[in-house]
Amino acid sequence: VTAGDVITIDKASGKITKLGRSFSRSRDYDAMGSSTRFVQCPEGELQKRKEVVHNVSLHEIDVINSRQQGFLALFAGDTGEIKGEVREQIDGKVAEWKEEGRAKIVPGVLFIDEVHMLDMECFSFLNRALESDMAPVLVIATNRGIAKIRGTEYKSPHGIPLDLLDRLLIVSTDPYAHDEIKQILMVRCEEEDVEMAEDAMELLARIGTETSLRYAIHMIITASLAAEKRKSAEVEIEDIKRVYKLFVDVKRSTQYLMEYNKEFMFNELNDTDEYGVDNNEDKKPVAEGGVSSEGKEESMETSP
Repeated sequence: VTAGDVITIDKASGKITKLGRSFSRSRDYDAMGSSTRFVQCPEGELQKRKEVVHNVSLHEIDVINSRQQGFLALFAGDTGEIKGEVREQIDGKVAEWKEEGRAKIVPGVLFIDEVHMLDMECFSFLNRALESDMAPVLVIATNRGIAKIRGTEYKSPHGIPLDLLDRLLIVSTDPYAHDEIKQILMVRCEEEDVEMAEDAMELLARIGTETSLRYAIHMIITASLAAEKRKSAEVEIEDIKRVYKLFVDVKRSTQYLMEYNKEFMFNELNDTDEYGVDNNEDKKPVAEGGVSSEGKEESMETSP
Protein backbone atom coordinates (compact mmCIF):
# COMPACT_ATOMS: atom_id res chain seq x y z
CA VAL A 1 0.00 0.00 0.00
CA THR A 2 1.45 3.32 -1.10
CA ALA A 3 0.24 6.92 -1.26
CA GLY A 4 -2.65 7.24 -3.70
CA ASP A 5 -4.13 3.79 -3.03
CA VAL A 6 -7.79 3.46 -1.99
CA ILE A 7 -8.21 0.94 0.82
CA THR A 8 -10.89 -0.32 3.19
CA ILE A 9 -10.35 -1.31 6.82
CA ASP A 10 -12.61 -3.81 8.55
CA LYS A 11 -13.39 -2.36 11.96
CA ALA A 12 -14.06 -5.73 13.60
CA SER A 13 -11.01 -7.67 12.42
CA GLY A 14 -8.67 -4.88 11.29
CA LYS A 15 -8.30 -6.44 7.85
CA ILE A 16 -7.03 -4.06 5.15
CA THR A 17 -8.24 -4.53 1.58
CA LYS A 18 -6.84 -2.62 -1.38
CA LEU A 19 -9.59 -1.53 -3.78
CA GLY A 20 -7.35 0.15 -6.34
CA ARG A 21 -5.55 3.38 -7.09
CA SER A 22 -7.16 6.81 -7.08
CA PHE A 23 -7.90 8.51 -10.42
CA SER A 24 -6.05 11.60 -9.12
CA ARG A 25 -2.81 9.62 -9.36
CA SER A 26 -3.51 8.17 -12.80
CA ARG A 27 -1.10 10.64 -14.48
CA ASP A 28 1.81 9.78 -12.25
CA TYR A 29 4.87 8.46 -13.99
CA ASP A 30 5.19 5.52 -11.63
CA ALA A 31 5.77 2.06 -13.06
CA MET A 32 2.31 0.45 -13.09
CA GLY A 33 1.29 -2.89 -14.49
CA SER A 34 -1.64 -3.64 -16.77
CA SER A 35 -3.60 -5.06 -13.82
CA THR A 36 -3.67 -1.71 -11.99
CA ARG A 37 -7.24 -0.70 -11.23
CA PHE A 38 -8.30 2.92 -10.84
CA VAL A 39 -11.25 3.83 -8.60
CA GLN A 40 -12.90 7.07 -7.50
CA CYS A 41 -11.69 8.59 -4.28
CA PRO A 42 -14.44 8.18 -1.64
CA GLU A 43 -16.37 11.25 -0.53
CA GLY A 44 -18.63 12.03 2.41
CA GLU A 45 -18.82 9.76 5.44
CA LEU A 46 -16.01 7.23 5.31
CA GLN A 47 -17.41 4.84 7.91
CA LYS A 48 -20.00 2.61 6.24
CA ARG A 49 -21.82 -0.55 7.19
CA LYS A 50 -21.16 -3.38 4.78
CA GLU A 51 -23.03 -6.69 4.66
CA VAL A 52 -20.86 -9.78 4.12
CA VAL A 53 -22.46 -13.02 2.90
CA HIS A 54 -20.79 -16.38 3.63
CA ASN A 55 -21.92 -19.41 1.66
CA VAL A 56 -21.51 -22.58 3.73
CA SER A 57 -23.23 -25.95 3.67
CA LEU A 58 -24.80 -27.66 6.66
CA HIS A 59 -22.20 -30.41 6.41
CA GLU A 60 -19.38 -27.88 6.75
CA ILE A 61 -21.02 -26.41 9.85
CA ASP A 62 -21.41 -29.92 11.26
CA VAL A 63 -17.71 -30.71 10.69
CA ILE A 64 -16.52 -27.41 12.17
CA ASN A 65 -18.56 -27.87 15.34
CA SER A 66 -17.95 -31.60 15.77
CA ARG A 67 -14.24 -31.26 16.63
CA GLN A 68 -11.92 -28.77 18.24
CA GLN A 69 -9.90 -28.53 15.03
CA GLY A 70 -12.92 -28.59 12.77
CA PHE A 71 -11.41 -26.36 10.07
CA LEU A 72 -8.39 -28.66 9.67
CA ALA A 73 -10.66 -31.71 9.48
CA LEU A 74 -12.75 -29.95 6.84
CA PHE A 75 -9.76 -29.30 4.58
CA ALA A 76 -8.13 -32.68 5.24
CA GLY A 77 -11.33 -34.59 4.47
CA ASP A 78 -11.10 -36.63 7.70
CA THR A 79 -14.51 -35.69 9.07
CA GLY A 80 -15.19 -38.87 11.02
CA GLU A 81 -18.57 -39.58 12.57
CA ILE A 82 -20.76 -36.62 13.48
CA LYS A 83 -22.94 -37.19 16.53
CA GLY A 84 -26.68 -36.72 16.38
CA GLU A 85 -26.58 -34.21 19.25
CA VAL A 86 -24.31 -31.93 17.23
CA ARG A 87 -26.65 -32.08 14.23
CA GLU A 88 -29.68 -31.24 16.38
CA GLN A 89 -27.92 -28.25 17.97
CA ILE A 90 -26.83 -26.93 14.57
CA ASP A 91 -30.31 -27.43 13.09
CA GLY A 92 -31.76 -25.43 16.00
CA LYS A 93 -29.18 -22.67 15.56
CA VAL A 94 -29.78 -22.46 11.81
CA ALA A 95 -33.54 -22.28 12.39
CA GLU A 96 -32.93 -19.45 14.88
CA TRP A 97 -30.79 -17.54 12.36
CA LYS A 98 -33.49 -18.04 9.74
CA GLU A 99 -36.18 -16.55 12.00
CA GLU A 100 -33.95 -13.56 12.82
CA GLY A 101 -33.25 -12.95 9.13
CA ARG A 102 -29.52 -13.51 9.54
CA ALA A 103 -29.43 -16.63 7.36
CA LYS A 104 -31.20 -17.94 4.30
CA ILE A 105 -31.42 -21.62 3.48
CA VAL A 106 -30.86 -22.42 -0.18
CA PRO A 107 -31.91 -26.04 -0.87
CA GLY A 108 -29.52 -28.19 -2.82
CA VAL A 109 -30.30 -30.68 -5.58
CA LEU A 110 -30.12 -34.47 -5.14
CA PHE A 111 -30.09 -36.30 -8.48
CA ILE A 112 -30.54 -40.08 -8.46
CA ASP A 113 -30.20 -41.92 -11.77
CA GLU A 114 -31.55 -45.46 -12.25
CA VAL A 115 -33.79 -44.95 -9.23
CA HIS A 116 -35.51 -48.30 -9.81
CA MET A 117 -32.40 -49.96 -8.35
CA LEU A 118 -33.29 -48.70 -4.85
CA ASP A 119 -35.11 -51.01 -2.43
CA MET A 120 -38.00 -50.35 -0.06
CA GLU A 121 -35.74 -49.18 2.77
CA CYS A 122 -34.15 -46.52 0.55
CA PHE A 123 -37.55 -45.33 -0.69
CA SER A 124 -38.80 -45.11 2.91
CA PHE A 125 -35.76 -43.01 3.84
CA LEU A 126 -36.40 -40.66 0.90
CA ASN A 127 -40.04 -40.31 1.95
CA ARG A 128 -38.98 -39.27 5.42
CA ALA A 129 -36.18 -36.99 4.22
CA LEU A 130 -38.51 -35.07 1.90
CA GLU A 131 -40.66 -34.05 4.85
CA SER A 132 -37.78 -32.07 6.40
CA ASP A 133 -37.66 -28.27 6.10
CA MET A 134 -34.06 -28.51 4.88
CA ALA A 135 -34.77 -31.21 2.30
CA PRO A 136 -33.05 -30.75 -1.07
CA VAL A 137 -34.80 -30.71 -4.42
CA LEU A 138 -35.04 -34.36 -5.45
CA VAL A 139 -34.61 -35.24 -9.13
CA ILE A 140 -34.81 -38.91 -10.11
CA ALA A 141 -34.60 -40.66 -13.47
CA THR A 142 -35.52 -44.13 -14.67
CA ASN A 143 -36.28 -45.93 -17.93
CA ARG A 144 -38.50 -48.67 -16.49
CA GLY A 145 -42.22 -49.12 -17.14
CA ILE A 146 -44.39 -51.30 -14.91
CA ALA A 147 -41.71 -53.12 -12.89
CA LYS A 148 -41.26 -54.86 -9.57
CA ILE A 149 -40.04 -52.83 -6.64
CA ARG A 150 -36.57 -54.13 -5.83
CA GLY A 151 -36.63 -56.71 -3.05
CA THR A 152 -40.40 -57.24 -3.22
CA GLU A 153 -42.98 -58.97 -5.41
CA TYR A 154 -45.10 -55.82 -5.79
CA LYS A 155 -45.31 -54.15 -9.20
CA SER A 156 -45.49 -50.38 -9.56
CA PRO A 157 -45.02 -47.76 -12.30
CA HIS A 158 -41.29 -47.22 -12.93
CA GLY A 159 -40.47 -49.57 -10.04
CA ILE A 160 -41.18 -46.78 -7.52
CA PRO A 161 -43.69 -47.11 -4.64
CA LEU A 162 -46.96 -45.29 -5.17
CA ASP A 163 -46.63 -43.17 -2.00
CA LEU A 164 -43.36 -41.71 -3.31
CA LEU A 165 -44.75 -41.25 -6.82
CA ASP A 166 -47.60 -39.22 -5.33
CA ARG A 167 -45.05 -36.68 -4.03
CA LEU A 168 -43.34 -36.24 -7.40
CA LEU A 169 -43.97 -34.18 -10.51
CA ILE A 170 -43.47 -36.52 -13.46
CA VAL A 171 -41.91 -34.97 -16.55
CA SER A 172 -43.03 -36.60 -19.80
CA THR A 173 -40.48 -37.10 -22.58
CA ASP A 174 -40.93 -37.57 -26.32
CA PRO A 175 -38.64 -39.31 -28.82
CA TYR A 176 -36.23 -37.11 -30.75
CA ALA A 177 -37.31 -36.00 -34.20
CA HIS A 178 -35.08 -36.29 -37.27
CA ASP A 179 -33.97 -32.65 -37.16
CA GLU A 180 -33.21 -32.84 -33.43
CA ILE A 181 -31.06 -35.94 -33.89
CA LYS A 182 -29.21 -34.22 -36.71
CA GLN A 183 -28.53 -31.19 -34.55
CA ILE A 184 -27.24 -33.36 -31.70
CA LEU A 185 -24.93 -35.22 -34.09
CA MET A 186 -23.58 -31.94 -35.44
CA VAL A 187 -22.74 -30.78 -31.91
CA ARG A 188 -21.09 -34.13 -31.23
CA CYS A 189 -19.00 -33.82 -34.39
CA GLU A 190 -17.77 -30.43 -33.21
CA GLU A 191 -16.79 -31.93 -29.84
CA GLU A 192 -14.93 -34.80 -31.52
CA ASP A 193 -13.30 -32.45 -34.10
CA VAL A 194 -14.75 -34.49 -36.97
CA GLU A 195 -15.48 -32.90 -40.34
CA MET A 196 -18.48 -34.54 -42.01
CA ALA A 197 -20.11 -33.94 -45.37
CA GLU A 198 -23.73 -32.82 -45.51
CA ASP A 199 -25.01 -35.98 -47.23
CA ALA A 200 -23.11 -38.14 -44.74
CA MET A 201 -24.64 -36.21 -41.85
CA GLU A 202 -28.11 -36.67 -43.35
CA LEU A 203 -27.54 -40.43 -43.66
CA LEU A 204 -26.21 -40.64 -40.10
CA ALA A 205 -29.26 -38.77 -38.79
CA ARG A 206 -31.54 -41.18 -40.63
CA ILE A 207 -29.66 -44.13 -39.12
CA GLY A 208 -30.07 -42.56 -35.67
CA THR A 209 -33.81 -42.20 -36.28
CA GLU A 210 -34.24 -45.83 -37.36
CA THR A 211 -31.88 -47.40 -34.78
CA SER A 212 -30.82 -45.30 -31.78
CA LEU A 213 -29.06 -42.04 -31.06
CA ARG A 214 -26.25 -43.75 -29.14
CA TYR A 215 -25.47 -46.02 -32.07
CA ALA A 216 -25.26 -43.00 -34.39
CA ILE A 217 -22.98 -41.18 -31.94
CA HIS A 218 -20.64 -44.20 -31.77
CA MET A 219 -20.48 -44.24 -35.56
CA ILE A 220 -18.98 -40.72 -35.67
CA ILE A 221 -15.52 -41.62 -34.38
CA THR A 222 -15.42 -44.96 -36.23
CA ALA A 223 -16.38 -43.27 -39.51
CA SER A 224 -13.68 -40.69 -38.82
CA LEU A 225 -11.09 -43.46 -38.48
CA ALA A 226 -12.32 -45.02 -41.72
CA ALA A 227 -11.95 -41.66 -43.50
CA GLU A 228 -8.49 -41.18 -41.98
CA LYS A 229 -7.42 -44.58 -43.28
CA ARG A 230 -8.23 -43.59 -46.85
CA LYS A 231 -6.37 -40.28 -46.36
CA SER A 232 -9.47 -38.07 -46.31
CA ALA A 233 -9.97 -35.10 -43.99
CA GLU A 234 -13.76 -35.27 -44.26
CA VAL A 235 -16.14 -38.09 -43.49
CA GLU A 236 -18.17 -38.95 -46.54
CA ILE A 237 -21.19 -41.15 -47.17
CA GLU A 238 -19.07 -44.18 -48.15
CA ASP A 239 -17.41 -44.12 -44.72
CA ILE A 240 -20.82 -44.18 -43.01
CA LYS A 241 -21.91 -47.13 -45.18
CA ARG A 242 -18.72 -49.06 -44.44
CA VAL A 243 -19.01 -48.56 -40.70
CA TYR A 244 -22.71 -49.47 -40.85
CA LYS A 245 -21.76 -52.82 -42.41
CA LEU A 246 -18.96 -53.50 -39.93
CA PHE A 247 -20.82 -52.67 -36.69
CA VAL A 248 -24.41 -53.77 -36.22
CA ASP A 249 -27.01 -52.14 -34.01
CA VAL A 250 -29.22 -53.89 -31.45
CA LYS A 251 -32.07 -54.63 -33.88
CA ARG A 252 -29.83 -56.25 -36.51
CA SER A 253 -27.93 -58.14 -33.83
CA THR A 254 -31.17 -59.53 -32.39
CA GLN A 255 -32.35 -60.52 -35.85
CA TYR A 256 -29.03 -62.26 -36.48
CA LEU A 257 -29.31 -64.20 -33.22
CA MET A 258 -32.86 -65.29 -33.99
CA GLU A 259 -31.86 -66.45 -37.46
CA TYR A 260 -28.71 -68.35 -36.49
CA ASN A 261 -29.55 -69.32 -32.94
CA LYS A 262 -28.99 -73.04 -33.76
CA GLU A 263 -25.35 -72.33 -34.54
CA PHE A 264 -24.54 -71.13 -31.01
CA MET A 265 -23.40 -73.49 -28.32
CA PHE A 266 -25.83 -72.31 -25.63
CA ASN A 267 -29.20 -70.73 -26.25
CA GLU A 268 -32.63 -70.73 -24.64
CA LEU A 269 -34.64 -70.34 -27.84
CA ASN A 270 -34.34 -73.90 -29.11
CA ASP A 271 -36.61 -74.88 -31.95
CA THR A 272 -39.01 -77.68 -30.97
CA ASP A 273 -40.96 -80.08 -33.09
CA GLU A 274 -44.66 -80.78 -32.93
CA TYR A 275 -44.18 -83.15 -30.00
CA GLY A 276 -42.46 -80.56 -27.80
CA VAL A 277 -39.00 -82.18 -28.13
CA ASP A 278 -35.81 -80.42 -29.19
CA ASN A 279 -34.85 -81.16 -32.78
CA ASN A 280 -31.16 -81.17 -31.97
CA GLU A 281 -31.45 -84.04 -29.54
CA ASP A 282 -32.35 -87.62 -30.45
CA LYS A 283 -35.26 -88.31 -28.11
CA LYS A 284 -38.49 -90.24 -28.39
CA PRO A 285 -41.77 -88.34 -28.65
CA VAL A 286 -43.55 -88.01 -25.33
CA ALA A 287 -47.19 -87.06 -24.85
CA GLU A 288 -48.18 -84.36 -22.40
CA GLY A 289 -47.82 -85.59 -18.85
CA GLY A 290 -45.84 -88.71 -19.93
CA VAL A 291 -42.35 -89.81 -18.95
CA SER A 292 -39.97 -91.64 -21.28
CA SER A 293 -36.45 -92.95 -20.80
CA GLU A 294 -34.40 -95.58 -22.56
CA GLY A 295 -34.58 -99.05 -21.02
CA LYS A 296 -37.61 -98.16 -18.87
CA GLU A 297 -41.29 -98.64 -19.22
CA GLU A 298 -43.26 -95.72 -20.70
CA SER A 299 -46.32 -94.44 -18.88
CA MET A 300 -48.81 -91.93 -20.19
CA GLU A 301 -51.76 -90.18 -18.61
CA THR A 302 -54.75 -89.32 -20.72
CA SER A 303 -57.55 -86.96 -19.93
CA PRO A 304 -61.16 -87.88 -20.73
